[in-house]
Amino acid sequence: MKIPATSTPLYSIIWLHGLGADGHDFESIVPELRIDKPENINFIFPNAPVQAVTINGGMKMRSWYDILEASLDRKVAVEDIYQSSALLVDVIQGEIDKGIKAENILLAGFSQGGVIALHTGLRFPQKLAGIMALSTYLPTTEQLITERSPSNNETPIFMAHGTMDPVVYPQIAKESFKRLKSMDYPISWHEYSMQHSLCLEEITDISHFINRVF
Repeated sequence: MKIPATSTPLYSIIWLHGLGADGHDFESIVPELRIDKPENINFIFPNAPVQAVTINGGMKMRSWYDILEASLDRKVAVEDIYQSSALLVDVIQGEIDKGIKAENILLAGFSQGGVIALHTGLRFPQKLAGIMALSTYLPTTEQLITERSPSNNETPIFMAHGTMDPVVYPQIAKESFKRLKSMDYPISWHEYSMQHSLCLEEITDISHFINRVF
């Protein structure tokens, strides 16, 4: 799913959906964003591969990685994260090949999609504009210690979460935030009185972040 720039494309936002959703999930958010230069932005909403998800009884659905246990800290298939990250790298490279500078590409992701956005963006060999990690966390912070890309040491990260999230527990997200903060990333934490979703206040803050990094 793509919403191309209506004028000269100068920027790209690649937005990844959550478990069981698809690329259309965040399509409707675009008109709600108060962005300074909307006509110059490509929006890309990739689809996760369809695969069996263990915690959902092995049911096949769009998923960036398998979740093996629905425990507090969630046991996940880390190898799937790396495979999905490679898919996202291809999408980023596709935008670069079309003439968009890497530093004008913003990664965004909700829930599972946020895991892939963080995992990929902080390892990407070229400087990116920023990363938006929404209602998510990062299960690969330990690997990041040796795999991080110096090019994205200063890339701003917007991390947002609902205080009543029953899917990705706030304390798990906050722990990832603290770990990334301790690694000297310029990361900001935003929390809202909501569950596993987005709210109007958050969309306003997202708009401010996009305008700041573009």
